[in-house]
Amino acid sequence: MTPKRITVHSSATQPKTYLTADDIRKMHLKRGWSDIGYHFVIRTDGAVERGRPLTKQGAHVYGHNKNNVGICLVGGIDERGVAEFNYSGAQLHALYALICELCEDYGIPYEKVCGHRDYSPDTNNDGKITPDEYVKECPCFDVRGWFIRKLQSDGVEL
Repeated sequence: MTPKRITVHSSATQPKTYLTADDIRKMHLKRGWSDIGYHFVIRTDGAVERGRPLTKQGAHVYGHNKNNVGICLVGGIDERGVAEFNYSGAQLHALYALICELCEDYGIPYEKVCGHRDYSPDTNNDGKITPDEYVKECPCFDVRGWFIRKLQSDGVEL
């Protein structure tokens, strides 16, 4: 695989649920998949674990996996199972560092970083994907906007 874009996901679990890449791998294998769908998993403590090797196509965005690096943040729902931005500072720090590293190492343009929800269809054809059009809310925040704002606050010229 030649990485050309990055998609961020949530595990759709409560942040108090301790999950590792191996736990997610087992869940995906039970679904009949060949391996974990994500290339990286970021635990609630900020630890980054490798999932599927980058040499293999991921299985994380139906119809959009080719050359797409999948990163999963553990968390993303509240106690009632409702989508919620509940990631730790350590996770967000690790996510930012990982995305920067991948963009630099593989020449991935910053605008090719997004969240799973951004693959939802533009059902009203207005050129924007809005919350009422999300198939999934995953990962519960505007990844591209967050990433660009973070780059700008770090003085990166875009």
